[in-house]
Amino acid sequence: MSGYGSGAEKRDSRGKFISGLAVEGLSERHREVLEAAAALFAERGYAATSVRDIGERVGLLGGSLYHYIKSKEALFVNIHDMALQVAEGRLQAAMARHEDPWKRLEAACIAMLDIQLDPESLTMPLMSDFNAVPAEIRISLIAKRDKFEDIFRELIEALPLAPDLNRNVYRLLLLTLLNNVSGWYRQGKLSPAEIGQQILRIFRHDDKALLAGK
Repeated sequence: MSGYGSGAEKRDSRGKFISGLAVEGLSERHREVLEAAAALFAERGYAATSVRDIGERVGLLGGSLYHYIKSKEALFVNIHDMALQVAEGRLQAAMARHEDPWKRLEAACIAMLDIQLDPESLTMPLMSDFNAVPAEIRISLIAKRDKFEDIFRELIEALPLAPDLNRNVYRLLLLTLLNNVSGWYRQGKLSPAEIGQQILRIFRHDDKALLAGK
């Protein structure tokens, strides 16, 4: 991973996404280890991060560190699951403000783009670093990511789409677009919210609504 910077200030700003989760039974020290590991995985990727690197960042080595970390593989899976929790929580909170199915989908798209395009976000690097992990772990991570995407499956199922429009194709095209915006996005032009609104105007198959400028 590159483009996320380094230094204590950068690490502190990127390592706090776990502290907001309702994870019971974790000591403050355990949370510190998880947050440091999450930041390192996001900055360097799975393959380039060692258990020793994590220990050095939090000042723990040897047996003291392995009290919190059983293996790098298990640690990455655990943090990846937390990243999904963070993303799902943000999407659910955004959707909860609306009842109209189109507005709910728009809110979910904007929330996804806010996560995707935030240079300080840990969530998307953790959710996207599949190729470097062992195959057996990758299968598990992809299955969990697919379950996360059920949010969009349910949103699209609620839309008043034409009967001959394939909802699976609609969902896959929308998610492909959302997941690739970061490749062409430039700060200072359209905001994530404006891009999300534009995407929904394109994907909304309602001529009357489009003509009315809704």
